[in-house]
Amino acid sequence: EVQLQASGGGLVQAGGSLRLSCTVSGFTSDDYAIGWFRQAPGKEREAVSCISSSDGTTYYADSVKGRFTISSDNAKNTLYLQMNSLKPEDTAVYYCASADVFGYRYTFGSRWCTYGADYWGKGTQVTVSS
Repeated sequence: EVQLQASGGGLVQAGGSLRLSCTVSGFTSDDYAIGWFRQAPGKEREAVSCISSSDGTTYYADSVKGRFTISSDNAKNTLYLQMNSLKPEDTAVYYCASADVFGYRYTFGSRWCTYGADYWGKGTQVTVSS
């Protein structure tokens, strides 16, 4: 069973930085598709950034390109999201999630997260004050 647990959220002023972490367990192979989503109040959940081992590339939403960086430490089974130059519009609950490597989403490589996810962790709140 795939399990994900996000942490690292908090309150930060605009222009500041935060690093989110997500511990992952339950993957049965070296193939993986993991990433970050967020949901702001009154808005739909959206993909922020994701990684797929199938092509080794990453995806970023246009709204976070150049400010956020996704990375993973396979030895620690941990996914990170470094968020710099935060803006009030980045305020949201952030979730880490993964796609089943045997599912259709995995076939889209690093863009798998634009099609949702199969496994979700509990979110962590990020609040950016102006």
